[in-house]
Amino acid sequence: MLKVLKFGGSSLADSGQFLKVKNIVEADEDRRVVVVSAPGKRHDNDNKITDLLYLCNAHLKYNASYEDIFQMIQDRYQEIKENCSLSVDLEAEFTEIRSHMRKGMSVDYLVSRGEYLNAKLMADYLGYTFVDAKDVIRFGQNGKVDRKETEALFKAEFQKHDHIVLPGFYGALPGGNIRTFSRGGSDVTGAIAAASLDADLYENWTDVTGILMADPRIVENPQTMATVTYAELRELSYMGASVLHEDTVFPVRRKNIPLNIRNVNQPEEAGTMIMEEFPREDNPRYVTGVTGLRNYSIINVYGTNMSKSTSTLRKVLEICEDFQLSVEQIPSGTDSFSLVIRTESLNGQKYELISAIKKEMDFLDIKVTEGISLIAIVGRGMAYKVGISSMFFGALGENNINIRTIQQSSDEISIIVGVHDEDFEKAIRVLYDRFAR
Repeated sequence: MLKVLKFGGSSLADSGQFLKVKNIVEADEDRRVVVVSAPGKRHDNDNKITDLLYLCNAHLKYNASYEDIFQMIQDRYQEIKENCSLSVDLEAEFTEIRSHMRKGMSVDYLVSRGEYLNAKLMADYLGYTFVDAKDVIRFGQNGKVDRKETEALFKAEFQKHDHIVLPGFYGALPGGNIRTFSRGGSDVTGAIAAASLDADLYENWTDVTGILMADPRIVENPQTMATVTYAELRELSYMGASVLHEDTVFPVRRKNIPLNIRNVNQPEEAGTMIMEEFPREDNPRYVTGVTGLRNYSIINVYGTNMSKSTSTLRKVLEICEDFQLSVEQIPSGTDSFSLVIRTESLNGQKYELISAIKKEMDFLDIKVTEGISLIAIVGRGMAYKVGISSMFFGALGENNINIRTIQQSSDEISIIVGVHDEDFEKAIRVLYDRFAR
């Protein structure tokens, strides 16, 4: 069995966190591939190493001294080296980085050194082989990962060294220059490594015990989702939940590799397991999570017998496309339909949009309602439970929360309603209390 592990920045912030990682890796002999981020914050007033490297680059750009910042970076790595009794020649590594800084180098090269150095230290600490991400992750000229070449390089490297540590966040362009990922870089690297090696499990270790059923800033001590499908994850992410970005999930989802979110500081906890599907009995709850987003507007369009005209809605959507507007929902009736749109995407174009719609078609009226929030319950078991909708709407009604729009996904794993912004947090708490207790 092969397990690929990725550790986030907070999990590697100092020597104490390094020891936790070492204990986790050594607790399971199947944990043979480790992907690391750059050191994160040790406390609220601390700095992430990657942020400091970006700051160094800014100072270089404007010919300002970066020495104090660079020394802070060196001190962080030196603390880890000394307290973990490591042999990595940091002096030589920093000399090399400085030489590139004097000659001029890409910002991608400079900021990638955070992960590079941390992987060097972790490989030494674990007794694993260091593999540079630029040697196994290949970008094409289009800026996207060349999946075929990357998988071949990973497999070849793993045949030579079956216990490896590699840095996250970056790879190499065809010419060999460093290129970083745009977001969630180390998460993407971990997923690519797991997919390339056809791992049996991808463990993503961070500072939270899995994915929470609701936003802890709204719901006090929400429970952790024990299991969640990739489809549910997409719904939750789209509706505002702070979960893994799609790019960090796609490589393992494509190969149906289970993804386990774990907490470095509580390794005894099982965390959240994410898979394409689970046996129905594995989920005692019918609702997996509750989430939502504020600040939507509803464009209400009124006419006569609009439901019988196939061209009316199409023309209005074409106008929205001209205004570069994404429509979230389209509730409709016999003589009306509505478009639910992010208010910020209107970008001051509200009256121009109304004018364009009226100019194209002769409607009786167009009205705009602002200050709308979309609230979603997501759960793969809802399709098999009679009365979920009744419980959903009943809970909101009992708490005097007015529903403005209603939508259910075609696969029945989500129900989304529009409520007034002032009811946003109340609605989430009410629904969490009804479905999670």
